[in-house]
Amino acid sequence: MGNSSAYETDGGRRPQQQIPVVVLAGFLGSGKTTLLNHLLHRSAGSRIGAIVNDFGAIEIDALAVAGALGDSTVSLGNGCLCCAVDAGELDVYLGKLAAPETGVDVIVIEASGLAEPQELVRMVLASEHPGIVYGGLVEVVDAAEFDDTRARHPEIDRHLALADLVVVNKLDRTADPERVLALVGSLTDRAAVVPATYGRVDPEFLFDCRPSEERIGQLSFDDLHDHGDGHGDDHGTDGLGGSGHTGHLHTGYDSLSFVSDVPLDPRRLMRFLDSRPEGLYRIKGHVDLGPNDLRNRYTMHAVGRFLRFYPEPWAPADERRTQLVLIGSGIDTEALGTELKGCESDAPHADEHGMWGVLRYVQGSEDEPDPEPRGG
Repeated sequence: MGNSSAYETDGGRRPQQQIPVVVLAGFLGSGKTTLLNHLLHRSAGSRIGAIVNDFGAIEIDALAVAGALGDSTVSLGNGCLCCAVDAGELDVYLGKLAAPETGVDVIVIEASGLAEPQELVRMVLASEHPGIVYGGLVEVVDAAEFDDTRARHPEIDRHLALADLVVVNKLDRTADPERVLALVGSLTDRAAVVPATYGRVDPEFLFDCRPSEERIGQLSFDDLHDHGDGHGDDHGTDGLGGSGHTGHLHTGYDSLSFVSDVPLDPRRLMRFLDSRPEGLYRIKGHVDLGPNDLRNRYTMHAVGRFLRFYPEPWAPADERRTQLVLIGSGIDTEALGTELKGCESDAPHADEHGMWGVLRYVQGSEDEPDPEPRGG
């Protein structure tokens, strides 16, 4: 969901890459901290910064991740993040983690079990920090306690409807996992629903993993936990049909790489994006819109229903083409590829009003949609 190809111009030819901010939410006991620790240990060379918001004077969650994060964690105890700080204060914390010297690739806000996810997402979307971009809302649910949780906290239905990705955790502890998965799926708004045990989800589902070899001279968690047998420190099933190690976690999602040397028609592209199917979680990459904008390519960042385009000038040496990666759960990659192929257009002239749909999702444009969590 993160390390998106979103860019911010800094006066040079090639803009700087922004850092995605992922909001990790879920009621008490759902497994958020377990999932965060799993990501820290299986980040494939990426460096994760975290804002850990534990409700109470003793910051148990912060202690659980402090050894892993070191100076890349900001802990907010004794209060709910969405109530304790405003968007400006959150920007201060994000700024500390997004500083170039930290080397952070993705920021995760682990909300307390009492936090209101919608308000946290609004705060991230309202951020004025140029170095960050919204990376999606991940809602973690406890499959074994899901029915009881809904009875005690009916607002969970609203939280699921806002989520971009739902991790259905502790599936090994429920007698009817398929029923729970189907029920959760019925409560989402086209979000990808990913099954898991012990919080084990592939990090690639949340952010682009940096190759470990790029961390020359620095031990990563992968180095520390690679015991040479391919199994790391995991035991038992991985919750995604695998038989015992996170090497099989990639079976939990589908991906499609789309490359085209023919420009895409902006109207057709927006029709495709407006109708993107349930389970298509992320789209990342850049688009060539041909004569509709000869100066810029458009970097695309879509998480769930959230969508942004970031225009950036083509360099003289750039090969003008569209390159996109689509990631989802249960998606028909062949059909999606065919639909994208249908967006191609070799028309030599621009469509006078064709760019209106795209420009609505360029940050700062007059027609940009209001910053809703599902702003796509």
